[in-house]
Amino acid sequence: MTELLDGFTNLASLVSIGALFLGVLVGTVVGVLPGIGPIGAMAVLLPISYTLDPAAGLLMLAGIYFGSMYGGSTTSILMRVPGEGSSVVTSIDGYEMTKRGRAGAALVVAAVGSFIAGTLVTTLLLLVAPSLSDLALRFSAPEFLALGLFAVLVLSRLTSTSLARSMVALGFGLALSTIGFDSLTGTTRLDFGSLDVAQGVDLTAVAVGLFGIAEIFFMIERSAVPAQVANVRLRDLYPTRTEWRRSVPAMFRGSAVGFGLGLTPGPSAVLSTYASYWVERRVSRRPEEFGKGAIEGVAGPESANNGASGATLIPLLVLGIPFAPPAALLLSGLTVHGVIPGPEFITQQSALFFTLVAGMYAANLMLLILNFPLVGLFTRLLSIPRDVLIVAIVMFAVVGVYAIRLTTFDMITLVVMGLVGWAMAKLGIPRVTVILAFVLGPRIESSLVQSLQLAHGDPAYFLGRPIALVIFALTAVAFVVPAVVQRRRARVAGGHQLRPARKGR
Repeated sequence: MTELLDGFTNLASLVSIGALFLGVLVGTVVGVLPGIGPIGAMAVLLPISYTLDPAAGLLMLAGIYFGSMYGGSTTSILMRVPGEGSSVVTSIDGYEMTKRGRAGAALVVAAVGSFIAGTLVTTLLLLVAPSLSDLALRFSAPEFLALGLFAVLVLSRLTSTSLARSMVALGFGLALSTIGFDSLTGTTRLDFGSLDVAQGVDLTAVAVGLFGIAEIFFMIERSAVPAQVANVRLRDLYPTRTEWRRSVPAMFRGSAVGFGLGLTPGPSAVLSTYASYWVERRVSRRPEEFGKGAIEGVAGPESANNGASGATLIPLLVLGIPFAPPAALLLSGLTVHGVIPGPEFITQQSALFFTLVAGMYAANLMLLILNFPLVGLFTRLLSIPRDVLIVAIVMFAVVGVYAIRLTTFDMITLVVMGLVGWAMAKLGIPRVTVILAFVLGPRIESSLVQSLQLAHGDPAYFLGRPIALVIFALTAVAFVVPAVVQRRRARVAGGHQLRPARKGR
């Protein structure tokens, strides 16, 4: 408790509070505006976090992540235009409530559910993380090698794309991570005789290019059509007693579902909303109302996606492995600041850990306050001219990336990565896998070298590492099974197409 109070004391500085408020405000705006996404916003603002101290910079990035979960529900409810993938389920019953004149109640329930889920999950993070950290202290190079391979291989297969596309993204990210100085051998690799290239490819330039600049190309392609927004008055923001009685249990169930799925690899914020909606329909006494304006269909999924977003920080901080795409960008932010998350993070960086926990509590409170009086303002953001958004994003991206190392090579990397990111999205190649492989590549390489040194060339050494063997086995199962199922489905579908139709008698 004393350390948490110290975290709130550290958070009380003007810089930390300002960075957190900027993050939640930008995150809410990003959630409202369809298409940009939390990953793109975090990538664009990553250079700004580099100019702050580690706590303030990470608070800003975390605020963007949490804020986007809140903001996505606003346009889903009012316009049936999900700002984020995690808000698609909310739009089903939320928009139906808007058509019945209950938009205000839906917005309040979504905001309160998000607040409850965020607060509960932050408390669980505070309670669970130290115990998991003590367990992870038993890990050595073989275990971290297994975890690294688990992250890059399993997460690359959790998208809807094919195995070949996933492997292209994985190989590209690993190849980028090998460019430049090799700390293990003291040599340079793939530098082509250039001193700038010998310094390595900058993580910020890669992230901002793949997501921020690539999004610019998509915004140019899309036509901007002003959206019609439902008008919500402050006096309408009051759910009835019946609506509260039906929604509060759904909030706690959604929080539990989100927390559980947040500890598993994959797009947990999106998956948790579907899981929560399924649970609410199963336990409801009025299942026929779902899809027609059931308030549980708003309270449960909104609580679930915020619960999942908070839970994804546990494997990131305790194991140093991101289990969700936005967590990979948070790992990038930690890496930029020279902070290495893992089993010793809580003990060696206890002040930073408890400041982050305090910031998560504060972020949820800020978002609850922001989402009531500023609903109308946030929805009006949809009418901002597309050209203004493009100029703003380009300005932040170029200035932020160039300010880090002041090299022309980073500008070239930014543009090239933008074109590559745009092309990858067009071809269905997952860009997040590139970032994940790029960030974890050096860690996997160092763990592999250390494991081989410990084994002295004897493969039997790994048989004496039961934790590593279990992780390797889980990786093999999670990586192979989806490919087998996909191939079997394709074979069955092909058989149905080739089967001749029976002639009628």
